[in-house]
Amino acid sequence: MKITGIEVHPVQAPGRTLVVILVKTDEGLTGVGEAGLQRRWKAIEGAVEHLKRWLIGEDPMRIEHLWQRMSRGGFYPADRLIGSAISGIDIALWDIKGQALGVPVYELLGGRCRDHVECFFQPGYLTSAAAHPRAASHPRETGAAPEDPAAEASEAAAAARRYVEEGYRYFRIAPSPGKGAFRPRDAARRAIAQLRAVREAVGHAVELMVDLHTRLDPPEAVRFCLECEPLDVFVVEDPIRSEHPAGYRRIRRQTRVPLAAGEQWASKWEFRAAIEEELIDYARVDLCIAGGLTEGRKIAAMAEAHLVKLLLHNPLGPVCTAASLQLDLACDNAGPQEVLWPPQSMLPDVFQCDFAMERGRLTAPASAGLGVRFDAEAAKAHPAEMTEPPHWRRDDGSFTNY
Repeated sequence: MKITGIEVHPVQAPGRTLVVILVKTDEGLTGVGEAGLQRRWKAIEGAVEHLKRWLIGEDPMRIEHLWQRMSRGGFYPADRLIGSAISGIDIALWDIKGQALGVPVYELLGGRCRDHVECFFQPGYLTSAAAHPRAASHPRETGAAPEDPAAEASEAAAAARRYVEEGYRYFRIAPSPGKGAFRPRDAARRAIAQLRAVREAVGHAVELMVDLHTRLDPPEAVRFCLECEPLDVFVVEDPIRSEHPAGYRRIRRQTRVPLAAGEQWASKWEFRAAIEEELIDYARVDLCIAGGLTEGRKIAAMAEAHLVKLLLHNPLGPVCTAASLQLDLACDNAGPQEVLWPPQSMLPDVFQCDFAMERGRLTAPASAGLGVRFDAEAAKAHPAEMTEPPHWRRDDGSFTNY
């Protein structure tokens, strides 16, 4: 079998641009993958153009060989941009191999460790009624700024009650800017108020999670984590900027709250110190940035040796969800899976999934390959747009992380 073509299909979904990559073969099999850095999809297209010049004609079953050449063949180590392009191609190659051998990808990764995967998401990420059936009826879940902190806390508690009723075991929040500039200490106090409100509303029926999204400095992060301790928070994600992993040593020394990091890291090399020094409890690997399933399973193995669990980052669409699900099913140290858009809720005319969300759990797909199919013809009705994430500023006008 030989690779005959590689195509990039940027697709605009409600709230996200999805960068779908198709790898085609001379035996009629087509693999589907997804690249991260979705708001820089034109750069992904350019990177794939470079890679496919030599990938065409290669054997798609030699996944590790092709990964090493893609990652190291340009002399400079793959970063987030090249890593995203590699990720999309790599995931598609695993899809092809599963189809060729007639088994789900998790069978190629060692077989299922579990029967289903618990999921989580957070209301504030939902951006339209099309993204999730609840979004139209709950304004906070569309990302609207709350009128006041008390209302924000009340809405978080109400959302937690709904999710408990629907079977979810995990509930996550994130500090918001409120109205105006982002003030870290104010945002942290508002987040703590939400956590308290949720704990009072549902007790320990859910595990509390916080995504700080790299928005705090180390002193602010320590202060926030100390306030989380009495609330028995399950995990605090990405409290500080990803460029400064050594900062986790300081946080680790001063708090007992479990920590997660890594959604912006692009390889096992960037995860290495945090895992080997046991500075984090959960590795937030993004399979669509950090090198696909090939690199993801290596990071998972490294983490398992230190009793660190996976908490796979998934801000994207059905293909990223499918790839994450396959790895979660095959890894003993997988934690709950982030799913912002449940299967069949995002462009169901374009993506067909062989797995479902049932009471807060993803089911195991049975079909050969990745478990998701992409309709390139239907995707033409959803052309990609040039979008930007929010650009947040402090009171003095200086830029800060979104």
